[in-house]
Amino acid sequence: MLELTSPAPRRCDGLGRRDFLRIGALGWGGLTLADVLRAESRAADAGNPPRPASDRSVILVWLDGGPPQHETYDPKPDAPAEYRGPLKPIATAIPGVQVSELLPGHARLLDRTSIIRSLHHDNGDHFAAAHWMLTGYLGSNARSMAPQYPSAGSIVAKTLGPRRPGMPAYVGLPRTHSVGIVPGYHGGAYLGSQYHPFIADGNPSSDRYQVPNLALPTGVNESRLEGRRSLLASFSRARRALDDPALMQGFDRFEQQAFSMVLGPSARKAFDLKTEDPRLRDRYSRHEWGQSALLARRLVEAGVRFVTLTFGGWDFHSSLDKGMHRVLPILDATVSTLIEDLDNRGLLDSTIVIVMGEFGRTPRMNKRGVPGSDPVPGRDHWGRVMSVLVAGGGFARGRVIGASNARGEYPSSRALTPQDLMTTLYHQLGIDPETTFPNRAGQPIKIGSNGALIGELLG
Repeated sequence: MLELTSPAPRRCDGLGRRDFLRIGALGWGGLTLADVLRAESRAADAGNPPRPASDRSVILVWLDGGPPQHETYDPKPDAPAEYRGPLKPIATAIPGVQVSELLPGHARLLDRTSIIRSLHHDNGDHFAAAHWMLTGYLGSNARSMAPQYPSAGSIVAKTLGPRRPGMPAYVGLPRTHSVGIVPGYHGGAYLGSQYHPFIADGNPSSDRYQVPNLALPTGVNESRLEGRRSLLASFSRARRALDDPALMQGFDRFEQQAFSMVLGPSARKAFDLKTEDPRLRDRYSRHEWGQSALLARRLVEAGVRFVTLTFGGWDFHSSLDKGMHRVLPILDATVSTLIEDLDNRGLLDSTIVIVMGEFGRTPRMNKRGVPGSDPVPGRDHWGRVMSVLVAGGGFARGRVIGASNARGEYPSSRALTPQDLMTTLYHQLGIDPETTFPNRAGQPIKIGSNGALIGELLG
């Protein structure tokens, strides 16, 4: 349930019109939710492509730091030991295809997904690589970290908007960032901060989790408050007033939508994990990642168009074996349960799930780990090949697209790029990849960059 825990105003229905306009300000440079709704409406009125008949959503699982291809979706059991790494492969639901032994849930459901094993961009810089993967454009690096191009989530939010009124188009959780920058390359760049994700950061596995950025508006402070009544109790009374025409009179439709989104039932219900079956919550894993994925499913079910789940901590330059045993079981429960849950609810065909990071890891294990800190071997940055999992949204199932060579060093067939992935995603959402938006210099920039469709994903 959305909990608003600041002190209460003297009378909830005494809050002025200006105050309600600022309820739900999202931390986007002073923009209010009503401002965002107006921007989305202007974009729709500007002749952008219509919403697709399929009305699809996206859940992007972003593995910030760069997951190793050998220990996840592209094991190399016949390679020399220093290449194949510490983990063994296991068979999957796709005959002849193996994944890491720490991904048994993936293995069981792999025929409901497809894996790209030949994506590459040849860049080992965290910032440049993350920017490229999330936007389809190379544009930032360690020396110039500012986002240069909008993320896919921002493009989708601007072009399509939410699937249902009363919900944001684009949500980020549980710790929205790329390489430590918030929201980083998940944001709107030259589209404007109104196309950043709605930040719902926090740990949904905690009973104390509440959606941030839904605080009292600026100017409503203790000098205007009386007693210690909670804001939640006051807003509960305000919710009952939603049906009062006198209260709503004078609000324009965007202000009413913002008011309804914050105080109305749709968003509050979507964010309330307490209504879920405890057994299902257990299957997702009672971890920040698992409960965030469950929340993502609830959000797309409620009408959110794009959800980014940022699961950080994948930069294993050392202690790779220990690190994989720590994170892969959690990721396995999270992703496999998400796919199965969506499928069981009839939502997988309308929800695209993508699991990826900014790059892969060096095919040969290093010998030193991190000198002076952790001498146990790991893998370093490697953009020459990586693996990406794609499921749902009408994409083909049970396919392995492309291949890396015997040691997992580079693509040996069907070399693909981030631009290809972005172009294919937009196509599947019914967005023309040739669509352009002006950058800060006023130049029209094509959202699909120079990417080509990945036909094997399209059936």
